[in-house]
Amino acid sequence: MAEEYSESLLESKYHENCPGCKVDQRKRLSRGFPFADLCMVWIIVLCTALPISSLFPFLYFMIGDLDIAKTEEDIGFYAGFVGCSFMLGRTLTSAVWGIVADRYGRKPVILIGLASVVVFNTLFGLSLNFWMAIVTRFCLGSFNGLLSPIKAYAMEIFRDEYQSLALSAVSTSWGIGLIIGPAIGGYLAQPAKQYPSLFSEESIFGKFPYFLPCLAISAFALFVTIFSLWIPESLHNHKIDDDDDADKVLSHDPESHKVAKRDEKTSLWKNWPLVSSIIVYCIVSLHDMAYTEIFSLWANSPRKYGGLGYSSAEVGTVLAISGFGLLVFQLSLFPYAERLLGPVRITRISEILAILVVSSYPFIAKLSGFALTLTLNCASVAKNVLGTAAITGLFILQNNAVRQDQRGAANGIAMTGMSLFKAIGPAAAGIIFSWSEKRQDATFLPGSQVVFFIINAILALGVLLTFKPFLVEPQH
Repeated sequence: MAEEYSESLLESKYHENCPGCKVDQRKRLSRGFPFADLCMVWIIVLCTALPISSLFPFLYFMIGDLDIAKTEEDIGFYAGFVGCSFMLGRTLTSAVWGIVADRYGRKPVILIGLASVVVFNTLFGLSLNFWMAIVTRFCLGSFNGLLSPIKAYAMEIFRDEYQSLALSAVSTSWGIGLIIGPAIGGYLAQPAKQYPSLFSEESIFGKFPYFLPCLAISAFALFVTIFSLWIPESLHNHKIDDDDDADKVLSHDPESHKVAKRDEKTSLWKNWPLVSSIIVYCIVSLHDMAYTEIFSLWANSPRKYGGLGYSSAEVGTVLAISGFGLLVFQLSLFPYAERLLGPVRITRISEILAILVVSSYPFIAKLSGFALTLTLNCASVAKNVLGTAAITGLFILQNNAVRQDQRGAANGIAMTGMSLFKAIGPAAAGIIFSWSEKRQDATFLPGSQVVFFIINAILALGVLLTFKPFLVEPQH
């Protein structure tokens, strides 16, 4: 009886030309597993995540080819600035894209972000000098602001029982993109050297040795952009009526109409559950981005500097294995872990375990042969699974802390903070890594040990901030 009453109220408030109402109606009528929607969200996020870190396996060699570094020890210094330029651009525009998504819809921002990958990632692969590389990466970050609206979109197109899975898909795809991207970069960079029978030194891929991985990602982005033209818009384009019937609809609707009325907006900055989760998110993101750059630089650097002496293809193999392990965990085990532990505890436990894993890296460098391969792959899988689990828990906290009409802006604020910290990450990591290679004979934390100690200290701060009274779980 209550369900029939709720349905009749919802139908009376249905606006025929409102895309958000159409999505809500589709959710009420659908009872099956939303496999198609899940795949679409997963592919869109993967597309925007791939170019972020795809350059790291070959960045060490690219900086050397651009003749900007005077010595081999200085390569990490300049690599950090190229690595951070993407996130600097995103920092300056994320909040704007979030506001645009709340006002004009999620879909336009998603399409612009996908198109930016096609254009600017291609141009980055054709970089002629250091400054062209920085400018194209900066523009890619500035126009690629779809992660904020896609998280709001994922909450809006899925029924309540699948929203945790939807956000898990976002963070899984994001994490896999940050891993598979470098794998693509590692396998496809310098194709004339890696695959001389297929690519000539006189071809465009010989003259631009880092163009092929960028072209492959841009081609995939073009396909996803075209396919995304048919995704539904999820934002309501009407105001919720301020009357008793509207209140009843809001109280009975199990989906997005359960939010409070638009004219009762409260400041996002006064929403402590949101603000506290964003702060922790920024700390974890700083660690995550610093780790991503450090791992590739460390693996590529010579053994005499405490590195592994790996080629870009070998780094790509490690990251590809990590991506597969992450996919299996997030789609099979994470939803159960989140329901059992809750988002706060799963974030805290993941961060603590990640510190232990990263602490082992300087000792892994002392191994060789099969022992090195096995241990490194296990550690890499564990680190990426734990990092993505922590970020997924924070995604859930952020989206549960706000109403539908504020999700775009809230995620935009989170993206701005995250991007700022991620912009600091590669620059600081590159400088610290370059410095560490010059102190191999230091008494305290020599060589790479000091690098991993510093990024662990950052994550330790994130662990402390997951406890009350700082991190507060939203109350519904």
